[in-house]
Amino acid sequence: MNRFALAIILGYARAHALAVPYTVPPGNVAAFFANLPADATEVRFDGAAEYSCSTDIELPSRPLLIVDGAGATLRLGPDSRGFTCLVADQKAAVARLSSRYIIRDFALIEGGRKAIDLQATLGSSVSNIKCVRQTETAVDLRFCLMARLEHVFVTNPSGRGIVVRQGDWPGATAFNSQSNSTVLEQCRVYCATTTTEAYAVFNSGGVRMADCVSEGAPCDHDLFLSGVTDGDEASIASNTVVKSFALANFHVEHAARIASIHVNMPSKASVTLSNVYWNGPQKAPVIRYVLGQLNLEDIGWWHESFRIVTRLSAPRIAVQRCHSLLNMGEQSERSERQAGVLHLDGPLVGTTQLKLNYVVVRDKAM
Repeated sequence: MNRFALAIILGYARAHALAVPYTVPPGNVAAFFANLPADATEVRFDGAAEYSCSTDIELPSRPLLIVDGAGATLRLGPDSRGFTCLVADQKAAVARLSSRYIIRDFALIEGGRKAIDLQATLGSSVSNIKCVRQTETAVDLRFCLMARLEHVFVTNPSGRGIVVRQGDWPGATAFNSQSNSTVLEQCRVYCATTTTEAYAVFNSGGVRMADCVSEGAPCDHDLFLSGVTDGDEASIASNTVVKSFALANFHVEHAARIASIHVNMPSKASVTLSNVYWNGPQKAPVIRYVLGQLNLEDIGWWHESFRIVTRLSAPRIAVQRCHSLLNMGEQSERSERQAGVLHLDGPLVGTTQLKLNYVVVRDKAM
């Protein structure tokens, strides 16, 4: 072999030797991540069956860092935010978008304020983990563009289960730091008695949920969907850059205290809810509608106790291929505030009479 060919082979070997996996020691997990070697591309929790950490586990900026739980259990202290990122302001957040993380395969992440607190990433994913008894939010995604959650199981969150939202650091707004085009697939939230929202999406467009479950004790909302920019959820959504949301095959196994699904999206945003199944009677509204273009599709089961509450006198709702009980009633049966399953309740200022100008029901199923 000539020297030129040998030099190419050695150079190739050196380049690829820079990508090094590391085992997380069972001692100070936070210190290990704080001093992670520059050549680390993958860290594995395979040094012990159980780990513990009382503080935040700060993820360093890396083009791609794989955090492999390797089936281990991670127990967090009460003040820990779990796997998180440091974001000083919006400028720093934009710079961090070149960082990407894959967090996977933890048998259990228990305790802490949060288990996962990802911020300012593009294309990160969280998969095959179980989060138990977080006090604030189990999984919190802020300015996580094109993120993916898959097979994430949340049990007994004291506050919220899974949240997808905009950034909240200096310089971040509801218009410049959304978690757009994020996907949740085959996730489950098993609510505690104190759980507020099983799932929540704030000021983020193109988010899609598929094959997810909400169950356990009653919660305030199974899904809270909002495009309100000032934090005042009593007002109507006004985020002009949020365009759509899609939910498919959503299974609800319990009752909600306030409303199962809350929809307050911008007037031009398309919201599609398809194949939603509520298992059993509901005292609270199955849908609380404030604003947005709401499409209900392929809802094959509808109990006589179910109702949709609207705060807008002229809601934009299209119903297609749904159970025949999901209807607006006969003209003779309607009142100023009720038409079939649709009820005007807590109306916005100046709205006193329910109008069906923009409500369409097509292709009723038997």
